[in-house]
Amino acid sequence: MSAMHVETLSIPGVLLFRPELHSDARGFLLERFRMSAYRKAGVEGTFVQSNLARSVRKTLRGLHFQVGAPQSKLIDVSRGEVFDVVVDLRASSASFAEWQGVVLSEDNRAQLYVPAGCAHGFCVMSDVADVQYQFSTEFDPAMARGVRWNDPEIGVKWPVVNPLLSPADAARPFLAELNQWEFPATGPQL
Repeated sequence: MSAMHVETLSIPGVLLFRPELHSDARGFLLERFRMSAYRKAGVEGTFVQSNLARSVRKTLRGLHFQVGAPQSKLIDVSRGEVFDVVVDLRASSASFAEWQGVVLSEDNRAQLYVPAGCAHGFCVMSDVADVQYQFSTEFDPAMARGVRWNDPEIGVKWPVVNPLLSPADAARPFLAELNQWEFPATGPQL
């Protein structure tokens, strides 16, 4: 039916997918998911869990990752607009501790693929945003971790001042405090 245009971003393995849009006077149609298109772009595995997060303007969620069973994620926005961020936590990567930010919105319909071993977060730039996540492994609260959203060592340039944070995200450790963990190629492991 339609093609998926793929853009390789600066962090290895991070991909931006742009589905082809077919529109006319009735509205539009686009293909949101076709595993063969992701496989062709190098996405391994399958997605086993799907979540939806609705957030209000200035909400910042992240920077999250999972230890033990690291997760790859496919992120897209069906309502509103977010500034979406990936931070490379793979010690073997030439881009370790580097970040990449992209705008995902209901208008650009882009999807961001976040490989395992990277932290992920977003902040809402519209009044409300609905963000969908596809996960390669199931979420395990005991394995959930994060890095401080405003860690100066990472230096994300968020487009928000005084964001709305969960108590957990406000208290996340800085990257330097994660030295207790080993950072293998697939991401942090306990």
